[in-house]
Amino acid sequence: MKPSNRAAPGSQRILVVDAGGSHIKLTFSGSKERIKFDSGPQCTPRRMMAGIRKFARHWQYDAVSIGLPTPIVRDRPDREPSNLGRGWVKFDYRIAFGKPCKLINDAAMQALGSYEGGRMLFLGLGTGLGSAMILDGVVVPLELCDLAYTQRSTFEDMLGRAGRKRLGQKKWEETLDRIVTILRKTFITDYIVIGGGNARRVGRLPAGTRLGDNRNASLGGLRLWGQGAGWSKGKASALVIR
Repeated sequence: MKPSNRAAPGSQRILVVDAGGSHIKLTFSGSKERIKFDSGPQCTPRRMMAGIRKFARHWQYDAVSIGLPTPIVRDRPDREPSNLGRGWVKFDYRIAFGKPCKLINDAAMQALGSYEGGRMLFLGLGTGLGSAMILDGVVVPLELCDLAYTQRSTFEDMLGRAGRKRLGQKKWEETLDRIVTILRKTFITDYIVIGGGNARRVGRLPAGTRLGDNRNASLGGLRLWGQGAGWSKGKASALVIR
């Protein structure tokens, strides 16, 4: 029998798994310990589980939040992540963990942890380009990475890790400015958070943006279960449009 996906919000212990294109990052509610190990193009879900059993075997948890770098539809990966190995779509996460699990796009999870109310757009500058929007507590995962910037390049081609190396720092930041201006007008945002592993490389933030922090993904994973700082104890877990 498959484990139930129901877990009452409150005091349960949550394992947060942030699976990025370069590293798998693990955090645990109530602990300041953070664990990180390599992922990359050869990383399959079975390898991820082997890493979790190896590095976090001392943690006892009741439920799991999993952020994956791919669209999540009805709590399942919609397609294989472009920066990881294969097998993520058909993998049974609840059976593997033996615990209730909630899956979310990794950028949406970091967005949820960065959220301070209102109408927020999140851009994750990492191996690729992650994106999500939160409207009064409702998480709307986006795939802005696939939008065309020119006839030959997408937003991700310009702002992802390869784009930064190709363009150089100055042109990369200028491109970020232009894209942020477009998106701010398109989504009528209150503010934009620039997160992801390469956010710290931005020398001058575009107007109307705030610097995020990769550690916010951990908070986002807790908020999925109605926990975490800034999340009232009586509030239900985040509503995620999938």
